[in-house]
Amino acid sequence: MDNLTHSLVGAILGQAGLKQKTGLAMPALIIGANLPDVDAACFFWLEGTEHLGFRRGITHGPIAWVVLPLILAGLLWGWDRWQIRRGKRPEKRLPVHFGWLYGLSLIGCLTHPALDWLNVYGIRLLEPFSSRWFYGDTLFIIDVWLWALLIGSIWWSARKERRGEAWRKPAIAALMVALVYIGSNWVISRAYAGAFGLANMDTPAFEQVSYRKLIASPTPLVFWERELILGDFNAWRIVPAGAPLDPENARYPSGTRCAFPEENELRDSQVSAFLFWSRAPFAERAEDGSVILRDARFYDPRARDRFSVALPDVTCQELPAG
Repeated sequence: MDNLTHSLVGAILGQAGLKQKTGLAMPALIIGANLPDVDAACFFWLEGTEHLGFRRGITHGPIAWVVLPLILAGLLWGWDRWQIRRGKRPEKRLPVHFGWLYGLSLIGCLTHPALDWLNVYGIRLLEPFSSRWFYGDTLFIIDVWLWALLIGSIWWSARKERRGEAWRKPAIAALMVALVYIGSNWVISRAYAGAFGLANMDTPAFEQVSYRKLIASPTPLVFWERELILGDFNAWRIVPAGAPLDPENARYPSGTRCAFPEENELRDSQVSAFLFWSRAPFAERAEDGSVILRDARFYDPRARDRFSVALPDVTCQELPAG
């Protein structure tokens, strides 16, 4: 998920009452909720698509869940001690308890991989013990409805707190609603995939759509609809969101399809990183007749250039249009 969502989740946990456990609890929760994204620093030393094979890996795995919160708690505890020595510690700040600082940093940190798992991009939850990608296919990476719920409830809780009223209740209620919303979206994704198969498996057109995998991809804004991506390696078809769940509506992504390059044509760090990350790879003809590797999950023209890799020295062997 985006970093605003991660931050809001940390804040709502604080407003639910956790911020009273220790001084600097809110920074521990909010920063902790964003900690795994320290891997974004890879943009300073990796080029092109290499970041795709690095991100959502080691800093999102079990070792990081333990180590990163410990570092954050130490820094916050040190900051409090430094302010005390300088005589600049805010008088209203609660006493800082290192154990609680670590616990809250850990809670915040754990919400991050849980949220990242929810979209089609994927996450390597077991890195470095396993490089397997996990996908929740539940929420779009930026969910404005979740934003609205969290922002509204945080504002309401803070307002009640200033008035001396029961300020935890709005935050707790929002957390419960958010869990119901996420669970409902998980059910919707599974229902879409199941409905497509059950409704069409006996039709002749369905038999022509040979596939081993089906991805129900959430859409922005219209959270109850899904774009269906079905197929297998280099043979993906897409049923647009809102279209009837019929095999006749399953189309190959626009553009000229190419035979997938041979293994000896894929020996490049950019290509290796892309293929390691890609869940639905296919080859498309570039304007100069060479090959571009893309991923069917991110074929939207507004984003696809960030999720593709060019093979300028490989000639496209065109495949029949779908």
